Amino acid sequence: MKSAEIRQAFLNFFQSKGHQIEASSSLVPVDDPTLLFTNAGMNQFKDCFLGLEKRPYTRATTSQKCVRAGGKHNDLENVGYTARHHTFFEMLGNFSFGDYFKQDAIKYAWEFLTSKDYMGIPAEKLSVTVYATDDEAYDIWTKEVGVPAERMIRIGDNKGAPYASDNFWAMGDTGPCGPCTEIFYDHGEDIAGGPPGSPDEDGDRFIEIWNVVFMQFNRTADGVLHPLPAPSVDTGMGLERISAVMQHVHANYEIDLFQSLLKAVADAVGCANDDNPSLKVIADHIRSCSFLIADGVIPSNEGRGYVLRRIIRRACRHGNKLGAKGLFFHKVVAALVAEMGEAYPELRSQQSTIERLLKTEEEQFAKTLEQGLRILEQDLAELKGEQIPGETVFKLYDTFGFPMDLTADIARERGLSIDEAGFEAAMEAQRARARSSSSFGLDYNSLIKVDVDTVFTGYEQTAGDATVLALFVDGQNVEQINAGDQAVVVLDQTPFYAESGGQVGDCGLLTATGVRFDVRDTTKASGAYLHHGVLAEGCLKTGATIQAKVEADVRQRTAQNHSATHLLHAALRQVVGEHVQQKGSLVDSQRLRFDFSHFEAVTAEQLAEVEALVNAQVQANSDVQTEIMDLEAAKAKGAMALFGEKYAGNVRVLTMGDGFSMELCGGIHAKRTGDIGLIRITSEAGIASGVRRIEGVSGAEAIAYQQSRDEQLNAAAALLKTKPDQLVERLTSSMERTRALEKELEQLKAKLASAAGSDLASEAIELAGVKLLSVLVPGADGKSLRDLMDQLKNKLGHCVVVLAAAEGEKVSLIAGVSKDLTSKVKAGELVNHVATQVGGKGGGRPDMAQAGGNNPAALPDALASVQAWVEAKLA
Repeated sequence: MKSAEIRQAFLNFFQSKGHQIEASSSLVPVDDPTLLFTNAGMNQFKDCFLGLEKRPYTRATTSQKCVRAGGKHNDLENVGYTARHHTFFEMLGNFSFGDYFKQDAIKYAWEFLTSKDYMGIPAEKLSVTVYATDDEAYDIWTKEVGVPAERMIRIGDNKGAPYASDNFWAMGDTGPCGPCTEIFYDHGEDIAGGPPGSPDEDGDRFIEIWNVVFMQFNRTADGVLHPLPAPSVDTGMGLERISAVMQHVHANYEIDLFQSLLKAVADAVGCANDDNPSLKVIADHIRSCSFLIADGVIPSNEGRGYVLRRIIRRACRHGNKLGAKGLFFHKVVAALVAEMGEAYPELRSQQSTIERLLKTEEEQFAKTLEQGLRILEQDLAELKGEQIPGETVFKLYDTFGFPMDLTADIARERGLSIDEAGFEAAMEAQRARARSSSSFGLDYNSLIKVDVDTVFTGYEQTAGDATVLALFVDGQNVEQINAGDQAVVVLDQTPFYAESGGQVGDCGLLTATGVRFDVRDTTKASGAYLHHGVLAEGCLKTGATIQAKVEADVRQRTAQNHSATHLLHAALRQVVGEHVQQKGSLVDSQRLRFDFSHFEAVTAEQLAEVEALVNAQVQANSDVQTEIMDLEAAKAKGAMALFGEKYAGNVRVLTMGDGFSMELCGGIHAKRTGDIGLIRITSEAGIASGVRRIEGVSGAEAIAYQQSRDEQLNAAAALLKTKPDQLVERLTSSMERTRALEKELEQLKAKLASAAGSDLASEAIELAGVKLLSVLVPGADGKSLRDLMDQLKNKLGHCVVVLAAAEGEKVSLIAGVSKDLTSKVKAGELVNHVATQVGGKGGGRPDMAQAGGNNPAALPDALASVQAWVEAKLA
């Protein structure tokens, strides 16, 4: 049974049990600061389990793409060396949001696994674990399902703390948690290992294939478990693991999903397709890297982008171990698309982008590898003893992505060893720093939870009456707030737009007789709009009637900027290419910012064309049209959607300029394109590999920007005593004149240096047959000193020369030694001897070296010390 067939059978089974089939969410969690990557099927339903979001169904099923390669859940170092560790995997899951509970969840799992209509796994091949005190689940398994007691295993608190168990699940240190039950498959007596809970449980014989979590409690910060009002179910079964069972193989890398990838890796590298762990590493990593890029992650030096870069470099290192002679990793993408593109269309649509980014990263890593080798050579030259310190090995690994085993290979060639214990200590210190500095953490009980929905009236109006439904201070529900309190107000209806889609939340006032609440920001929690601010005067209670009034002028300018970003997006796709996709945006009343995918700087000509296109749409003054329709109809119409964004059943389609721009958007926009007034692009720059950022202004801000540019232009023209329209011509003329004068000055300096060389040569003294000259050359610069040094060495022959110049607080030094003397006197050591006395340092070749300093007052004594230093070397 192929993996694709198993995936579909699972979804079909749970659909037949009344579950809604939901698409896999993005690997980049939407609006979830607690996660680095989506690492479980339940992530997209977290707000449903927390009671922060209501959906039109209470049962769901998915095949969720997951990555575990950073943060708390990190399998990276094990990948390729075990049968089942992956950075990327698919998690099959079924979920109940306060609907069915233990009995149905257990029976569904058993039916799917053992029924002849589905997996048909022999029941005697399966064992079950439950949490030690979960008698309810134990009885369902033994009395209703019929699992024999000898194949039932109770697992207690086996991780050193209460409720710290393989069979007790928690969303975090606080929040929803509960016991779980796991189903294990027995691969047979010929495989080493014992059942779960035994001393040999880490073997590969008994493999967990299904985990059913019973969300039964809410754990507060004091560690107390409180029963949840609506217990829920979260299950997970790894597609790769169940595929191995159904395809009668032991390791995940033997299943159909991996066979074509392993062959493609071997072909790209140019090696045998054998059981080498490095082949498995690359086959696994091409999946995580490709899916992450398809979901908008770009290689970088921080956060998610840094983890992606590490995975890419790890794959490249393993390619090097296999003997790859050139770039290879990006060539495997096509095989992945052929294997998984049908189930995940984003792979197919993003294939060229994925290949290009991976190729760029491979090229950069090749250069980094060269740098690392140079650093290693320098460290080896200074090494005392026969062991490379662990700190050096770690520096190469952490800074240059240098594998420890490569450093060890080089060490062996030199008859050296490496300090592996020191390396591991440095690695553990880094892990500790990463854990302590991680920002992906949250107390779930601190979240504001509201069971009511707010009706949004802001598309039609900026003011209206409303009723206070709830008040919160420091996350706690209160009945009343008083003057000076910082609080959150929830209304039954509101014209205030809540921050979303890059548009900032509205600000304004909530007022009643004797009451004024200043709204400084507006956000959203599930269906409730949260008005954040401070009560400036009076007393506000739940149930009170108030007038909500948005700051209309700020709203209008923000709407103009938001509409401008839509026009920019459409124009960029026309001018730069259809590969352009939005990677982020920010619009407020002052400016707009738009991030998009592109691999090189947008040229000035392209920016001018984009600006002309968008302003043509502004001048056309066409209606900005909105339509409400279901998601599939919107896509069929051609509306652009942000991949990975959450969309409800019905979506809002915004069309501008007779189809010039058509996107899904819930934001506030101008009524007509002409309301924008004018759009000016103020900057374009790269913010990450493959991501560019355009910043701009519109309306009154665009006019002010243009006026400021005109003032600068006029001021520059006045300085050059010309007219603005003749400024370029005058600047060109001035620059040509300046270059001519600079050339003339260079020639004069060369003549002076030549003359000075003749004079200075006569000042040299003789030490043991060696000519020594150590002098200050007034008015010289670095180039003059170098030219003068060449002349003096030619004139003096068997010599040692030190020349110095000073300008302000800057000291320039150069030392020269004739090549027949470099065995005794090295220019680098000599120039550093002088430089350290004038607050500097330098270096260079044994026969020529330069340095700088910042203490001209010490220069005479420093130059005077040269004679004694040279005499000592010549002795």
